[in-house]
Amino acid sequence: MLKLMLLLVIPALLAACAASNKAPRPPRFAIAIHGGAGVIDRGAPEAEKESYRQSLERALRHGRDRLAAGDSALDVAESVVRILEDDPNFNAGKGAVFTEDGRHELDASIMDGRNLACGAVAGVRTVKNPITLARLVMEKTSHVLLVSDGAEQFATAVGVERVDPTYFDTERRRRALDRVLEERKRRAEQEKSRGTVGCVALDSHGNLAAATSTGGMTGKRYGRAGDSPIIGAGTYADNRTCAVSCTGTGEEFIRHVVAFQVSALMRYAGMPVEQAARTVIFERLQPDDGGLIAVSRTGEIAMPYNSSGMFRGAADSSGLFKVSIWEE
Repeated sequence: MLKLMLLLVIPALLAACAASNKAPRPPRFAIAIHGGAGVIDRGAPEAEKESYRQSLERALRHGRDRLAAGDSALDVAESVVRILEDDPNFNAGKGAVFTEDGRHELDASIMDGRNLACGAVAGVRTVKNPITLARLVMEKTSHVLLVSDGAEQFATAVGVERVDPTYFDTERRRRALDRVLEERKRRAEQEKSRGTVGCVALDSHGNLAAATSTGGMTGKRYGRAGDSPIIGAGTYADNRTCAVSCTGTGEEFIRHVVAFQVSALMRYAGMPVEQAARTVIFERLQPDDGGLIAVSRTGEIAMPYNSSGMFRGAADSSGLFKVSIWEE
C-alpha cells in the first residue's frame, strides 16, 4: 500500500515542483490610439507627415510604458488622451477646430470596463483637458454627461486647469474655418473635420478602458455635439468584451451606436474583435464615415476605417509598436 501511495504522490510532487520553477508569465497588456479619421494628403511635405508620426509615437510610447509598469487602463487612457489634447496636430484641446462663430466647443468621454462607470462633457470652452473633466464627472457626480455652462460650472467646482479660449487657437484651424465659410457661401455645404483623438487600453490586471476627445466639426452650428461625448456611440468599454473609441461623422456613429455594436457582436454573436469591428465599419456605415480602434479583453487589437486614412497606433506586451496614417 505504501509503495502504491508513493507511486501516486511522487509524480504529482515532481510536477508541482517543475511548475513552480517555471518563470511567471509576464502580464499581458495592449493599447491602441487614434488621432482621427480626417488625415493629411499623401502628397503633404515629408516633414509634416513625420510630425504626425512623432506625435503618435510619443503618445503611444507613454501609454505602453505605463501599462508595462502596471498602471491601470483607466489612468493610461486618460493620460494618453491628455497628451493628444495638448498636441496642436490634432482636433482636440490645443488644436481644436473653430465653430461657425469663431469659438471652440470641446467634447470628451471616458469609460471604465470594470463596472461600466462613465463620464462625459460637451460644449466646454475653457477647460484645458476635457478628458480629465469627463473622468471627474464619472467619479465625482451621479451623472454621465454634463454640457456647456453646466460643465463649465462643474469645472470651477472641481478646480481643473482652465485656459483663455484663445489657447485652443491655431492658425491652421483658422484657415480651415475661413475655407469652410467661403465654401458655404457658394454651395451651402459644410466641410467635415474629423480629427478626434482616442485611446483604448487593456492593463495587466485584465481591465479595459476607453477615452475619446474632440473639438468637433469645423464651422459647426447651434451647439452641435457628435459621437465623442456619447457613451455607446463614440466610446465604450466592458471587461466582458472590449474597449472602443471612434472617429468620423459623429451623426452616423450615434445613429448606429457604433462603439456598443462592436461589444454586442462580440458578446452575443461570439465574433472576435477584428471581425466585429470590421462588420460595423464596413457593413453598418457608409464609405468615408470614419473608423475606430478597439482592444479585446484578451489583448487583440482592431483598427478598421473606411475613410482615406486614420491616424493610429498600437502596442502590446509582445513587442508590437506601430503607428500608421494610411494602409501600409
